[in-house]
Amino acid sequence: MHKFNKSGVSRRAVMAAGAAGAAALSMPTILSAQERSLKVGVYGGYFKKSFDTHIFPEFTKATGIKVESVAEPTGEAWLVQLEQAARAKRAPADVSMMSQVALLKGQTTKLWAPLDMGKLPNASNLLSNFINKYPDGQTAGIGAVSWYVNLVSNTDIIKEEPTSWAAMWDPSRKDQLGLLALVSNSFLLEVTATTFFGGTQILDTEEGILKVMDKLAELKGNVRLWYRDEAQFEQGLKTGEIPMGQYYHDVTGLAIADGHPVRSTFPKEGGILDSGSWAVSRASEKLDEAHEFINYMCQPSVQSDMSRKVGTAPTVKTDLLDMTAEEFAAVSSEIAPIIPRYDMYQTRSDWLNQKWTELIVG
Repeated sequence: MHKFNKSGVSRRAVMAAGAAGAAALSMPTILSAQERSLKVGVYGGYFKKSFDTHIFPEFTKATGIKVESVAEPTGEAWLVQLEQAARAKRAPADVSMMSQVALLKGQTTKLWAPLDMGKLPNASNLLSNFINKYPDGQTAGIGAVSWYVNLVSNTDIIKEEPTSWAAMWDPSRKDQLGLLALVSNSFLLEVTATTFFGGTQILDTEEGILKVMDKLAELKGNVRLWYRDEAQFEQGLKTGEIPMGQYYHDVTGLAIADGHPVRSTFPKEGGILDSGSWAVSRASEKLDEAHEFINYMCQPSVQSDMSRKVGTAPTVKTDLLDMTAEEFAAVSSEIAPIIPRYDMYQTRSDWLNQKWTELIVG
């Protein structure tokens, strides 16, 4: 496997502020430009560190806008914080990288300031599914990065590389799996539906979802850890204590680069392709800077750099990238991915969480 740049990624973990002095009004234009600022929320840990090291300084160099990065908590906790702050007309971050489920939920309360596509000419470089729209056609979010959740395993314990997600159901894997604990971020319903039911269409109805949950429940005896703390599973994977499970392809690549006996497999059914989108809080007073930031991040050269240095998969059209075949293969795959059913998590959230607790993790 391609070894990632070690100065690169982890994932998914809040607060900062920016200011400009009144004295800037009397300063030369160049100084005023230097004092423009923007608070940007990204997932914490190594992921944020990678942006701070490789991406944000280049944006500041190109635009003069200083970035104050904010470490977001995982899940929907950040959405709740943004909602509460917006009601008080405050913005903990002007621009935030939001999961697709959180982005959709924020649309229902009109949390996101509509984006002016006329100020985002580089957004035309993106694949169409990375432009998120309000029902009235206004733009709520723009694809920031995407990433794969793959089937991972410890090569010392599991010598032969598995080729299918079905390997997790194998009786020989008893008490050996580490799986994401939440229905809305594990996407195990989609994995099970694709592996055993021919695709995610079965998830269109509650009856179909329950059939899939019954199948997923069959592997409960194989699960050693339902994890929310990524570091806990990552450590178990490296040592072989938890030798198989689902994990982020980019972070696993970093572990490989550091010499750990682990592998990330794109199963024949596809890896899970998830993504984050840039969205702007309606409470932000930095809409101009936010548009400049998002437009900058939509450049193919920037997306290519993020793939090399952060380990994320690009959101722009493949033919626009300046990546080698090896670089692309390190962060993505030609195997058709499993796309999460974000609509399901929006429309059946409470019911899904209840059944997930009853039938899967309870």
